[in-house]
Amino acid sequence: MNLLVTGGCGFIGGHFLRRRLADPASPLRRLVNLDALTYAADATPLAGLPPDDRYAFVRGDILDRPLLDRLFIEHDFDAVVHFAAETHVDRSIDAPAAFLQTNILGTHQLLEAARAHLARLPADRRAAFRFLHVSTDEVYGTLGPDDPAFTEATPLAPNSPYAASKASSDLLARAAHHTHGLPVLTTRCSHNYGPRQFPEKLIPLVLLNALEGKPLPIYGDGQQIRDWLHVEDHADALWTILGRAAPGAVYNIGGESERANLDLVRTLCTELDRQSPRADQRSYASQITHVADRPGHDRRYAIDCSRLRADLGWSPRHRLDAGLAATVAWYLANRPWCDAITATRYARERLGRGA
Repeated sequence: MNLLVTGGCGFIGGHFLRRRLADPASPLRRLVNLDALTYAADATPLAGLPPDDRYAFVRGDILDRPLLDRLFIEHDFDAVVHFAAETHVDRSIDAPAAFLQTNILGTHQLLEAARAHLARLPADRRAAFRFLHVSTDEVYGTLGPDDPAFTEATPLAPNSPYAASKASSDLLARAAHHTHGLPVLTTRCSHNYGPRQFPEKLIPLVLLNALEGKPLPIYGDGQQIRDWLHVEDHADALWTILGRAAPGAVYNIGGESERANLDLVRTLCTELDRQSPRADQRSYASQITHVADRPGHDRRYAIDCSRLRADLGWSPRHRLDAGLAATVAWYLANRPWCDAITATRYARERLGRGA
């Protein structure tokens, strides 16, 4: 397989790359990582792995159609896994234009380049080609405390500019399949966590602020509920779907681990108390501070991934408490990685967002 991965220097894309290249059973002949290296990128997603002749990095933007056409011709891809996106809700509220450019217009350009490539393939390879579009549960909107979890049939009802841009890209992918026959697969995941996550996201934000003695800001009452999915489980689910799902399929991917934001932060504080106690022996939870709620803040997300379990036999392996403990340990052991990112590619004053 010749595989194009967009956004492979992002958190989820990087883990996908690492797991695929480290898998001795992987059928990869060539894996091309196309990434624009924006502020949240990890320029060395394969750090610590041995050099691999199958891997190639290309710095570029999915809005650059000539570049996309050249890559498809040069590497003759058998599949695309599309991670590249602007993803941070707070940033989308402050400045939505970048989200429209990358998430909507960029996805359009990539779909069109893939469609042109598909037309050049012989019939047997055309039948095997896949375009996997990676999306989010936030496109479904919000749930009440007793509502059933999102299924693949839940109507799209995005509430933030970020979620609206992702819902738009989902619909473009759907249209490319139904109108033009592009063999698209779409996945919608719950909140990811794990090692190497960019420090503006909730879990690394809390951990780094706690260790620096800063407030741990919680939006509103902190009772916003999220389902948490370990990034390695997500990466493995995507590989399963890419290899086995029928064109046009949509799958939810969840960790089956709902937790209120305030409870999650308290769990992280308890783990820090255990693994790296404060010098004054007080709990890190004493740093929790409630701040004004975010505009349009969704109250609850929950994922029903029973279709993925029934169709393809996938289920999450990581339990949340154990996964959080391992994640805390990773950040404690890798402070230089975090410091390098916050010092060179991220304004530290923005590390004050709430949960």
